Amino acid sequence: MTRVISVLTKRSDFLAANSGLRNARSGFVLLTRPNDGQGIRFGITVTKKIGNAVVRNRMKRRFRELLRAALPTLGLPDHDHVLIGRAGGVERDFHLLADELAKALERAREGRGDPSGGRRPRKGNRRK
Repeated sequence: MTRVISVLTKRSDFLAANSGLRNARSGFVLLTRPNDGQGIRFGITVTKKIGNAVVRNRMKRRFRELLRAALPTLGLPDHDHVLIGRAGGVERDFHLLADELAKALERAREGRGDPSGGRRPRKGNRRK
């Protein structure tokens, strides 16, 4: 049985995924959220902070391939999966990223995410 995996295209779906489980790794952040029986869906976000268009597109291609390999077996059924690129994700070894994605998906399957608590203040913005 092959499961159909579709791609998120609407901004509202990406924003909704932001309220789901969050699993951060050094190369990416994985967001997972139930999607009311719409199957396995995925989306990729890479901001301009990561680099120019060439770098961002390379990262998106790598993420797309990671997700296509991992989601049919490890993906959460009827969930949206969103990968957000981080600065370290471009240079990281592909197999290392695949292992990290498998671990992040396993944590999400167990219902465990990273603790929320907002962003940590940047070094220069600390209150005294």
